[in-house]
Amino acid sequence: MGLFDRLSALVRSNINDLISRAENPEKMLNTLIVDMKTQLAKAKQQVASAIADEKKLQADAENMKKQAEDWERRAMLAVQEGRDDMAKQALGRYNEQLQGAQQLQETWLRHKAETDALKLSLRQLNDKIEEAKRKKNILVARAKRAEAQQRIQETMSGMSDKSAFESFERMAEKIEASERKALAAAELNEEVSGDRLIQQFEALEYKGSSDQQLVELKQRMGLIAPGAPQPNRQLNKGAANDVHDAELVEEGDEGPTR
Repeated sequence: MGLFDRLSALVRSNINDLISRAENPEKMLNTLIVDMKTQLAKAKQQVASAIADEKKLQADAENMKKQAEDWERRAMLAVQEGRDDMAKQALGRYNEQLQGAQQLQETWLRHKAETDALKLSLRQLNDKIEEAKRKKNILVARAKRAEAQQRIQETMSGMSDKSAFESFERMAEKIEASERKALAAAELNEEVSGDRLIQQFEALEYKGSSDQQLVELKQRMGLIAPGAPQPNRQLNKGAANDVHDAELVEEGDEGPTR
């Protein structure tokens, strides 16, 4: 398993643990970003170590190549001085150093390719963290909106529960029924035990009160002059004719005495 595979597995493990324990989405996202930055810092350290190893391999390969070139120059010097034996020994060292330099060069090239891949992965990881930081605010807003929608739905569910209102209406109907029973009992008691004559006079007095109110209403409407005398109660037509006839008789009796 590679470096970034291990980091990815660790990050996924931490994320899954946080999600399973998530109570505050904003706090969880902030924690995730802090965790990502921590993993990025560790990755940078390991990539920096890999780059340092790659630079050392490059330097060792170049140094060994330089040593091979030095032994080749010594062999040429020995030939010029007529020391073929020394020239052969120098060429042996030259071949040895040259072969080592070539091996180091190949090792360095492979290590450099791996280091370049690590640096690319590191840049991608950094880009993902920056993207996560940009998305955090959007995710927090979405989480808050979802929480608000859930509260609204819970409130609406509570408002749709009609049991309390139905109980209230039943109680109101029960009270109204009790009132009707009480009125009926009072009316029945008055009907049975009351003085009928008094009740009849009370009805007449009530009627008189209504007649008086009618007179006052007509006065306010201008149909009757204010202050005009009005009878306390109405007389029937027959009674009025009898009074008129009596007045005529009295006037007839007084005539001859003059």
